[in-house]
Amino acid sequence: MEPSGFTKIVGLIGYPVEHSKSPIMHNAAFEFLGLDFIYLLFSVRPHYLKEAVMGLRALNVVGANVTVPYKEEVMEYLDEITPEAKFIGAINTIHNREGKLIGYNTDGQGFITSLLTDGKVKLEGQRVLLIGAGGAGKAVAVKLAERGVERLVITDKIVEKAEALVGRLQENIPDCPVYAIPSADREFARAVFESTLLINATPVGMREGDSCVIDPQYLHQDLFVYDVIYNRDTPLIEEARKRGLKALGGMGMLVRQGAASFEIWTGQKAPIEVMWNRILKELGQ
Repeated sequence: MEPSGFTKIVGLIGYPVEHSKSPIMHNAAFEFLGLDFIYLLFSVRPHYLKEAVMGLRALNVVGANVTVPYKEEVMEYLDEITPEAKFIGAINTIHNREGKLIGYNTDGQGFITSLLTDGKVKLEGQRVLLIGAGGAGKAVAVKLAERGVERLVITDKIVEKAEALVGRLQENIPDCPVYAIPSADREFARAVFESTLLINATPVGMREGDSCVIDPQYLHQDLFVYDVIYNRDTPLIEEARKRGLKALGGMGMLVRQGAASFEIWTGQKAPIEVMWNRILKELGQ
């Protein structure tokens, strides 16, 4: 469908965003359902974030996804935030509802659905090591704690971020044992060896030439590996598969969180299979 004066606009706010496959899957969904919408990329430099968010209202943009590095910072520029997104402390979806900018978080549910459905992982009894306490990491951590994993250990290169997230979880979900550790010492190595589920929620591995987010020698046979990065097989995924481990990239999380955003903006059920197949075609899979 060609854009017209009636075309409704949604998009992705982040920096950088050029690698994103979100326009491909959303525009395929709009076309499939015959919706006069278009999804665009908004590459926003840090000092223009506030203006960009305010511009959604000024230009009557229906909504936007938000990606790194803005999932936390963008919250201060919104009119309303859902209780779940407020608890997580990050948003990935904005809806411009009659001039009111409302923030949501669909990352956490997208991750859990992907882990359960695509990875066939049972959460009961899982000892989890989560790398990354930023926007995506917060959403993942909250959902894992709510689902009652056996133990959740969180690490981040800025250890204070991990500690702050752990404190919030301990206060609000006290039944789930959760701990913060530094990201580069013997305690980290021990945490990997004691875990059954390893999750990378950092951008490390997104770009060609990135190293593995952990020392590959730590990967052991009882470990399931999930990397939220979806645009390529990261060094972590490659090293895990090389060792015969079950490993899953973030494609399922991308599609499922995107489908939830789609439904917020359009009020219609997202054609998940159409979105998924279009992404796979784009990646040549």
